[in-house]
Amino acid sequence: QVQLVESGGGLAQAGGSLRLSCAASGIIFADSTVRWFRQAPGKQRELVATVSSDGRTSYLDSVKGRFTISRDNAKNTGFLQMNGLKYEDTGVYYCNILRIGSSYWGQGTRVTVSS
Repeated sequence: QVQLVESGGGLAQAGGSLRLSCAASGIIFADSTVRWFRQAPGKQRELVATVSSDGRTSYLDSVKGRFTISRDNAKNTGFLQMNGLKYEDTGVYYCNILRIGSSYWGQGTRVTVSS
């Protein structure tokens, strides 16, 4: 069975950095698309970043130039490097892995940015 475990969330000051990790098991990771979502209280969940199996990336406009999504297929792990954090980045961040006909979610890791 598939399991995704996020880590790396916590408290950061505005302008600081955090690195989120998504460790996957029970899946052919290298053939999958990795995505990061986030959800702030009272708001809809939004797609933050995507990295495809061939390494192509895309980002939410508000995080471009500050966040970097990457993957280490040998470690079955995806990452989200977050620099220049803003208060508006606060929320629970979820890792999502896509394969044909399937979507898998982690439990989420909370990010809090102080103003």
